This record gives sequence, C-alpha cells and structure tokens, in this order.
Amino acid sequence: MELQAAKMIGAGLALIALLGVGMGIGAIFSSLITAVGRNPSAKSDLLPLALIGFAGVEILGLLAFVIAAVMVFA
Repeated sequence: MELQAAKMIGAGLALIALLGVGMGIGAIFSSLITAVGRNPSAKSDLLPLALIGFAGVEILGLLAFVIAAVMVFA
C-alpha cells in the first residue's frame, strides 16, 4: 500500500508542471495580443512565432502528463 501511495504522490507532483504550462501559454498569447495591438501590421510576422512558442510549451505539458501516467500505471 505504501508503494501505491508513493506513486500517487509522485504523479501529483509531476502534474504541478501543468500550472506552469498554463501560465506560459497565457504569457505567450498575452504578449501576442499586446504586440498586435501596438503594431497591427506585424501580425503576420508574430503569429507563427507565437504558435511555435505555444507548441513548445504544450509539449512540456504533454510530457509531464505522460510521466505522471507512467508513474501511476507502471
């Protein structure tokens, strides 16, 4: 029973990374909206960079989720 409890605690700690992912995505798109609001003609240059940043942050969230799932089910 103690091993199962340790697995659940470890998985919960691994999912704390999702809090940072949410804040990172918010920061990326907040900066995009601010930049486009200041210079609307730069939207075509900024949107691909924001999407690449979004993908990078999101992959970290998926990795944290996979690690937590492996901890629970392995």
